[in-house]
Amino acid sequence: MSLITATPPAPSAPPPAPSPSIADRAPRRRVSPERIAAILALGAIVVASVIALADSGISIPSMIESWGNAERFFARVGTITFPEPGELVYLTALTIGLVLCGTLLAAVISVPIAYLAASNTTPGRGWQAFGRFVTVLTRAIPDVVLAMVFVLMFSLGSLPGILAIGIHSIGMIAKLFADAIEQIDEGPRRAIRAAGGSKLQEFTSGILPQVLPSWVATVLHRNDINLRGSVVLGYVGVVGLGMEMSFAFKSLNYSEGLGIALVMFALCVVMEIVSSVVRQAMLGGAPTGRGLGDRVVRLAGRAGAKRGVETTPVARPAVSHDLDAALRRPWDAVRIRNTVWGWLAFAVVVGSVLVCNIQWGDLITFWAKVPEIAVQFWPPSFGNYDAATMFGAMAQTIGIALAATLLAFVVSVFVGSLAARNVAPNGTVRTSMRLLLVVIRGIPEVILAIVLIVITGLGSQAGTLALAFGGIGLLGKLIADSFEEVKPGPERALRATGASRGQVYASATLPQGTRALIGHSFYLLDTNIRAATILGIVGGGGIGYYLLNAGQGSNYAVVTAIVLMILVTVLIVEGIAMWMRRVFK
Repeated sequence: MSLITATPPAPSAPPPAPSPSIADRAPRRRVSPERIAAILALGAIVVASVIALADSGISIPSMIESWGNAERFFARVGTITFPEPGELVYLTALTIGLVLCGTLLAAVISVPIAYLAASNTTPGRGWQAFGRFVTVLTRAIPDVVLAMVFVLMFSLGSLPGILAIGIHSIGMIAKLFADAIEQIDEGPRRAIRAAGGSKLQEFTSGILPQVLPSWVATVLHRNDINLRGSVVLGYVGVVGLGMEMSFAFKSLNYSEGLGIALVMFALCVVMEIVSSVVRQAMLGGAPTGRGLGDRVVRLAGRAGAKRGVETTPVARPAVSHDLDAALRRPWDAVRIRNTVWGWLAFAVVVGSVLVCNIQWGDLITFWAKVPEIAVQFWPPSFGNYDAATMFGAMAQTIGIALAATLLAFVVSVFVGSLAARNVAPNGTVRTSMRLLLVVIRGIPEVILAIVLIVITGLGSQAGTLALAFGGIGLLGKLIADSFEEVKPGPERALRATGASRGQVYASATLPQGTRALIGHSFYLLDTNIRAATILGIVGGGGIGYYLLNAGQGSNYAVVTAIVLMILVTVLIVEGIAMWMRRVFK
């Protein structure tokens, strides 16, 4: 019997680790039904915008064919003319005075409304709902409708324009004021409350210092918008450059009408520069914005520094241990500069009031006319128009706004991206795009619509193109600013891996800016719905045509019905925008 020795088997290599299955991978975040609904709603809005754009009648071949109309129009214009120098200076001063007085009126009234509308300062939910309703209502009523009402109450003059601009501006200023209050640091306010401070002291010492920079910027921005919007008020009897321009175009005096339009454009550009100077004077320091005005102010500061002019605050002397000396604020260069600017601003306000020649007695006597005028506006009625006609016109206005927003969005993403510092290939491209956006913003949509109507004829095509052109200036700037404010970390990480500029934009910049992109687009849609109504007044199509006819024919019940339709539309858009911002946060 032989003995067989079993050789132990050679150790085998460890089995390879099993590849992770789909079940072992990190679970994907479950998409909520509400988010799915929001995506579907957003898709439906895009589809509706595409359909509205197709129905607008915009055609490149037809626009090329209509170039003959453009040639005949410019041949008829000939040499651009202006009103007499003295009259032009007076009309310019009157227009600026109207806009400044109206904007300041809105800024003052907006403070208590914003206090009620902000969730952290409102006395109760009922007061907050009231404040929010006032902001929506005043935004929804077009300023031209308010001007119609006030012209009836006060007759022709500056007061209807001031009140129309002021009341319409309350909505946007108060809304932004309330948003700024809700974002404050509650620490200073709580400290004042713990020390036994009153509500007024909490506001003036704990809230106001934090929100003042944002409020100043908001008021100045609204002042620029009001200056461009003041043109259309001339069509309903508000004095100023707008009225003279309306007279010129109605009498087919296109040379003078375009001359006044050029003056308005120059005023808009100058106002942006002045706004930057005012921000620097009131808030201190060099302006950090990227608009034309901020750039001019910064360049002026650098030029002054090269000439040896002191452009930074002078260092104050060391604090003395003497209490009386410490309490006495020295008259250094900064204090002198701020005092001079303060008195200059006061003089401008007083001058604006004087040039407007406000009939203060009308504010007392007009109350007797209110019942008689209110009866003319209520109850709402479509008058001689049937409901299908009016709702069809309102649908056309919404279609114009949707189509214009879509066109502006497509162009603005391209232009706004190239205007962003972290996207543009070089400084020349970025500066060129920024300058283009400033030029576009300086041209009032009403003026552009009038020119397009003369060339292409009445209808939604001119209104859509005018709104889209103006929307590029607004949305492009907002997109550029939002892209420049994204977190730089993801962009740097992709560049470190060798990603191209396009890959960095598509994978880091655009995804971070998507939420702001959606919010800005809905803001533009909200703005375009109201603006489309105004453009209808000058022949741009939609409900504005019926609004102008009702106003000129004294069918004020029809005006009320149209305003209610606009209000409901704006409320729906506002609700959808708030829902989208909440879902995509």
